[in-house]
Amino acid sequence: MLKIDIITIFPGMFDNITEFGVIKEAFKKNICRLNIYNLRDFTTYKQGQVDDRPYGGGPGMVLMPEPIDRAIGFIKRRSRIKNKEKQKVVLLSPGGESLNQNKLKYMSGLENIIIICGRYEGIDERVIESMADLEISIGDYVLSGGEIPSMVLIDGIIRLLPGVVGKAESLKSESFEKNLLDYPQYTRPPVFKGMTVPKILLSGNHKDIEKWRKEKSVEITRKRRPDLFDKDS
Repeated sequence: MLKIDIITIFPGMFDNITEFGVIKEAFKKNICRLNIYNLRDFTTYKQGQVDDRPYGGGPGMVLMPEPIDRAIGFIKRRSRIKNKEKQKVVLLSPGGESLNQNKLKYMSGLENIIIICGRYEGIDERVIESMADLEISIGDYVLSGGEIPSMVLIDGIIRLLPGVVGKAESLKSESFEKNLLDYPQYTRPPVFKGMTVPKILLSGNHKDIEKWRKEKSVEITRKRRPDLFDKDS
């Protein structure tokens, strides 16, 4: 079972995350467990303070390292993971490495993922240096915090766990497998607003259909994401 622990100052944002789609199935089958921790429960400061003004001046507030350190320590003691290589602390940050399918596959093979959700102007750099094993970004843009990116991460990881998606074969043909985008998909009706389904898909010739799909994947990738051809990971 994969255990995912979230450290956040807004635990309420995760209230319904396990109630829909394949994520719901994963928790229903006890394939995954999700624990949400309020960072404010780990501070020694009055009124649950977890942030302070940045040294050197500047706008906004910065999350302090002490509450995060206590939260991580508590989670690690509680999880009792024997193989520490199977337990990773992940910080979601615009400055992290770009999330891709290979990273999701790697994380789906872990036993415990501890996710730190940043807020405000950022997190004290000492957290990044001494506590985070992985620093991940979901894109070159800025959001209000790490909660929504963590949901992206959770969804991407959980659907790769054995027994979550109905047919394991379907995962192999999805976008970004082998650095290719997915081929075009069609369903009923055969004609919609004058647009027809490619005849090859109606032929019943599975060998030709598979060839067509591979060719289309390459064609679409070259057109929309030529950068993927140069990626090895």
